[in-house]
Amino acid sequence: MEIVVKNTTVSLVKGDITLEQTDAIVNAANSGLAGGGGVDGAIHRAGGPQIMEACRKIGGCPTGSAVITTGGNLKARFVIHAVGPVYHDGRHGEDKLLSGAYKASLELAVKHNLKSIVFPSISTGVYGYPVKQASEIALGTVLDFIKINNALSLVRFVLFSDSDLKVYEKTLERLIQG
Repeated sequence: MEIVVKNTTVSLVKGDITLEQTDAIVNAANSGLAGGGGVDGAIHRAGGPQIMEACRKIGGCPTGSAVITTGGNLKARFVIHAVGPVYHDGRHGEDKLLSGAYKASLELAVKHNLKSIVFPSISTGVYGYPVKQASEIALGTVLDFIKINNALSLVRFVLFSDSDLKVYEKTLERLIQG
């Protein structure tokens, strides 16, 4: 699924984020930038040791924020490491932290004059964020950002499963209609 908002294409696809040829891919990182499982592990394996070296120099990143490193061996020039929250029950500020991780990633992309950014579904794996609520926050944050900032030409979400893609598509359809 693909829509255009102002001059920015917003795209939803199923795939492998490590294969994206883009200015930056976003890593669903942990606050220690220590690598891990899921998307984080896949990005570090595909990108090579340069990414971990850059993460070690940075040291860490608070939940709800993001930092940028080289893309290493990836097709993407940069990796933006965004730290989403662990989901507890939705009453501990998880929504603000998740939105902050997406917004900080978008702001870093603009600050570094990037034109394209590719996101995974942050916090919906081992961090346990329900995909439906996460999709509303992710897509709402992106749409709000690009309505007031037209520096990006492409924002893509690469989802891991057909079910996640369907959830994101339904959410995007609802958000653009109302």
